[in-house]
Amino acid sequence: MTSKRTKLQEDTHFLVLRLLQDNPEMSQRELAAAVGVSVGGMHYVLTAMIEKGLVKLGNFTAAQDKRRYAYTLTRKGVAEKTAITRRFLARKMEEYNALKAEIDVLTQQIDIDAELSPDGR
Repeated sequence: MTSKRTKLQEDTHFLVLRLLQDNPEMSQRELAAAVGVSVGGMHYVLTAMIEKGLVKLGNFTAAQDKRRYAYTLTRKGVAEKTAITRRFLARKMEEYNALKAEIDVLTQQIDIDAELSPDGR
């Protein structure tokens, strides 16, 4: 069974990989704001991804500030993003199905309550 913390970490990695695939020039600050973590936390995530070989760090040549970096997904990073996407989608489908079942039960309960109500509401 996957812990809530592990799911949260995987969701963070999923979002970061997804954002970087489309916007490799995003800064750590921009990524942190988009994902909803601290800049220090984002630095930790990116460092771990670089060490795992998921992301490659390079200079962002179009930037005036040559200290800016581009975070490019490696082949391994693209494969990991695909695997995480599959797990993320499966988890969200389970959540959707559970929510839909709950909505169906509540809708039936409302219908039953309306039939039993003296004023028909």
